[in-house]
Amino acid sequence: MYEEAPSRAVPGAVLWRAAGPGGVVLPDGCMDLIWTDGRLLVAGPDTGPHPAGEVPGRAFAGIRLAPGTAPALLGVPAHELRDRRVELADLWPGPEVRRLTGRTAAYEDPCAALEALARTRLAAAGPPDPLPAEVTARLRAGQPVAAIARAVGLGERQLRRRSLDAFGYGPRTLGRVLRLQRALALARRGLPQAEVACAAGYADQAHLAREVRALAGITLGAYTASAVAAGANSDTPQPSGSSTIA
Repeated sequence: MYEEAPSRAVPGAVLWRAAGPGGVVLPDGCMDLIWTDGRLLVAGPDTGPHPAGEVPGRAFAGIRLAPGTAPALLGVPAHELRDRRVELADLWPGPEVRRLTGRTAAYEDPCAALEALARTRLAAAGPPDPLPAEVTARLRAGQPVAAIARAVGLGERQLRRRSLDAFGYGPRTLGRVLRLQRALALARRGLPQAEVACAAGYADQAHLAREVRALAGITLGAYTASAVAAGANSDTPQPSGSSTIA
């Protein structure tokens, strides 16, 4: 079981619930704050598929934070958490985490607790850096990295350094991940693979096949069959801490 809904309090975030780990987690450019079995954890940005079962738990609640927003909440550069799942206590002082753990446990709905935690931390961090949102939007529009660097007034090396801190990887990798998510969403809608390749911005169907295999570890056909079997019908990518393949 998996369900999600947009957060009303944290811009760009998604609240989600899952019963049991199950499945495989695919890269989505996001980071998650997760509650399971009385623990608070962080799922960092992924560069490849991860077995959801690497985080043990009976039931999960999470908030998926939009690309580039989690470092302000966590106080940790995203690249330090790349391809990692860590206890929040490994990042924040123990007394603070114990206080937040008790507060989260007191909520009837842990998603509401995570949303409140994220809202409070982001508000305390001050106005958000506009760069991550602009870079993400331009990458989703298919703009090349050199053009994005010029548009935001940075050199390509500077943009890469800022992107490592914000997203966990450079803009080229983030662009590949976002393009993968576009392709998966189109495939879930039933488009033929040739149309998926064209609409998502791949050079051709062979390019699409290579990228899906490299980032998701499976073929697009296998992903689509699994999504259909699981009854997937949402264009919203599932978060880093949840299952995407049943």
